[in-house]
Amino acid sequence: MRKAGIVKKIMILVMILALPGFLYYLLTVKGKNRYKPLPFFGPKEIANTSHKIRGKDVPDTIYHKLNNFALTDQNGNKVSFKNFDKKIFVASFFFTRCPNVCSTVNSNLSNLEKVYAKNKMVYFVSITVDPEHDTPAVLKKYADKYDAGNNWLFLSGDTTTIYNLARKGFLVNALKAGEDDFVYSDKLILIDAEKRIRGYYSGTSITDMTKLNDEIKVLIAEELRKVDKPLY
Repeated sequence: MRKAGIVKKIMILVMILALPGFLYYLLTVKGKNRYKPLPFFGPKEIANTSHKIRGKDVPDTIYHKLNNFALTDQNGNKVSFKNFDKKIFVASFFFTRCPNVCSTVNSNLSNLEKVYAKNKMVYFVSITVDPEHDTPAVLKKYADKYDAGNNWLFLSGDTTTIYNLARKGFLVNALKAGEDDFVYSDKLILIDAEKRIRGYYSGTSITDMTKLNDEIKVLIAEELRKVDKPLY
């Protein structure tokens, strides 16, 4: 009887997690799009090209995109845009000697990562702001603490690349303020398959984590509309 109750709770949880994205899929693929699309963050400009809406020419918009980067993961593998071709990913910044906030953020990420552990379309990327200490070997040990799956990469590199990537790419703060003291954002950043920023979420907020989970599913549904068959 007790086992049946546990199974029932698990099924209810799965339905709650799956429902928002599934409804979006039904409304966009099978019917009219009644959902408001996710916004685009960062600077934008008007292109010289246009598209038609109800017979009228509407100028295209060029949205902010990440530049390609070259970093190294916890297994010593090189990581660049090639690893995220037609993928959605959630990025964050941290360092392994961080006393409190990083533990909360990565614990929440660990729970979310397991929801998408078998989804080949969704990745999680945690970038250290302390690369001089956080070598791939250190990151590997840290990743094991959170039982990170193959779709969760912990990245290191040189400080110039990482800090520029944070400020100019992800549009968040990242810098060294003193010995073992770093300024960085606790935000989780949702990146679509075109490498555009689609959302910011507090990694310490359960409400924001739930919103992030829902909006990952919205992006999955957006990608499904572009192809004849699912990518995941």
